[in-house]
Amino acid sequence: MSLLFSLLFVIVFLLMGLCIAQEYERAIVFRLGRYVGRRGPGLYWIIPLIERRTTVDIRTKTVDLEQQETITKDSVTIKVNAVLWFRVINPEDAIIKVANVNQAVYQLSVTALRNIIGQHQLDEVLKERQQINATLQQLVDAATETWGVKIEMVEIKDVEIPESMQRAMAREAEAIREKRARIIKAEAELEASIKLTQGAKQMEESPIALELRRLQMLSEIGIDNNTTTIVMVPSKFTQAAKSLTQLAGQTGN
Repeated sequence: MSLLFSLLFVIVFLLMGLCIAQEYERAIVFRLGRYVGRRGPGLYWIIPLIERRTTVDIRTKTVDLEQQETITKDSVTIKVNAVLWFRVINPEDAIIKVANVNQAVYQLSVTALRNIIGQHQLDEVLKERQQINATLQQLVDAATETWGVKIEMVEIKDVEIPESMQRAMAREAEAIREKRARIIKAEAELEASIKLTQGAKQMEESPIALELRRLQMLSEIGIDNNTTTIVMVPSKFTQAAKSLTQLAGQTGN
């Protein structure tokens, strides 16, 4: 009877120590308060009443950093929120070195987000978001490395600026577009004047080209079916008037 009772006790004792860890879990085992090793995934056994286990999820976790109101380097108050992805790569450190790894990573990320926004001007926050994301990831990853945590990615999700600043930025963008349009128009007029000057010099050397240009102008005017009256003056009259003008100038000298 005692043998049967002893056998039953051993079986129950062995069954009490059986544990299972999922593929995405790791068990940190402590024996009388001291760390003795990592177990899992799968079936493992611990000494009942002497050893205890703490299970750690090593999958990638997504943390939504709530909206933070902060001031940029150029003294503009904005609201920023971001998303953080991280995973535990060293379960021992995540349990032994920090009380609540998820809360610790969240608070550190929020603080780092506020600090890095304060080091950049508003234009940099809006235009260089990828660079800020990379800097923020490196900063948080370096701080959480001792906790056995790997920061995989950080993305600024939204930047909210005051309405007055939005109106000012809209006016600035409109002024920049107007400036660009005027510059393009001036460049076009300069190029057109150069081309017209070259064309005039070319026609001056060839009277036939000038006559052809006149005929082309007549055909363009006639397309509109208007009632414009055109008086044609032979080019010889123009040349004669030019010669008389030159002769009068020479006589006056």
